[in-house]
Amino acid sequence: MPSTPIHRMFRVLAGSSRDDLRRQVQFLKAENEVLRARIKGPIRVTPAERARLVRLGKALGNAVRSLVTIVRPETFLKWVREAKKRRPKRKRSAKKKPGRPRTPGDIRKIVLRIARETGFGYTRILGELKKLGIGGVSRSTVVNILKENGLPTGPERGERTWDEFLKAHAKTLWACDFLTMRVLTARGMKYAFALVFVHPRTRRAHVSLSTTNPDANWFTQVVQRFVASVPREMAKPGLLLRDRDDKFRVGEDAFARVLANVGIETMQLPHRSPNLNAYVERLIQSIEVECLNHFIVLGTRHLDHLLSEYIDYHNRERPHSSLEFAAPMGRKPPVRAGPVEPREIRCKQRLGGVIKHYYRKAA
Repeated sequence: MPSTPIHRMFRVLAGSSRDDLRRQVQFLKAENEVLRARIKGPIRVTPAERARLVRLGKALGNAVRSLVTIVRPETFLKWVREAKKRRPKRKRSAKKKPGRPRTPGDIRKIVLRIARETGFGYTRILGELKKLGIGGVSRSTVVNILKENGLPTGPERGERTWDEFLKAHAKTLWACDFLTMRVLTARGMKYAFALVFVHPRTRRAHVSLSTTNPDANWFTQVVQRFVASVPREMAKPGLLLRDRDDKFRVGEDAFARVLANVGIETMQLPHRSPNLNAYVERLIQSIEVECLNHFIVLGTRHLDHLLSEYIDYHNRERPHSSLEFAAPMGRKPPVRAGPVEPREIRCKQRLGGVIKHYYRKAA
């Protein structure tokens, strides 16, 4: 049998009387205190070492208070209480649970996606699953998945919401409205009119030339210029929202006829419903507040110049929160790490400094 310090100690203890054991314990305690004094800071023990100390110390009762030196007696008693609270984890039974197996997570995700994107009821969702070649799913399974996630089990009926309508026509939908401005002419103050167009999805805008007499010929030119302004990478305009302004009805609704000739359908909004045309209404407000209110407009040519400058700024340089602060015709600038050098920042001014655009100088 190998001779180690622990084995030698056991042999000594086994052959000792009670008085000898008392003196040996006193010696070991004194030796432990000397060793403890040489170690600075707390002593960290592993979970296994801690469990071993607790197992041996519990048998000593209150006597452990005068023996323990590796930690304070209060800490050791805390270990003992925590050990009593712990219960060994039960091993999972390999036995199969009763009832039907739970539907795989991937199938649940597909069911929820179809339900949220289409508003289908459980029967049509089940049909889509069959069409996709996904078997082993029953009607009750689909119903339960929908109920667990707070979704209706029946199909959505009736008219869609306005937000759903806008999303369904997002690619080809445009909106327009009249911008009205009093301008100073040789014959005094007159009202000038311009049509402002906006694509709600991309916020891209277009403005027509202004006029003091919106007749059929003017509408024809407006529509031609608008269609020509849409770039090739964008879908061709298919639906145009407009209000019921009487100016649209000049010449037996010339505006609608001209749009129909180029394949664009018009949709008249209900009376007194500016929120349904909110995108173009907000754009017109920005044009007036950020640009036109700073000038005394001298005729339609002056107005056209102001509008052209602002729309170009809007499309190319003005950041939009809905586009993650990119411009409608630009890309979102990359976020550069590190400190910003003030000398790199440049300012581009339009209309005598009324409109300002900030950018970084190219490296």
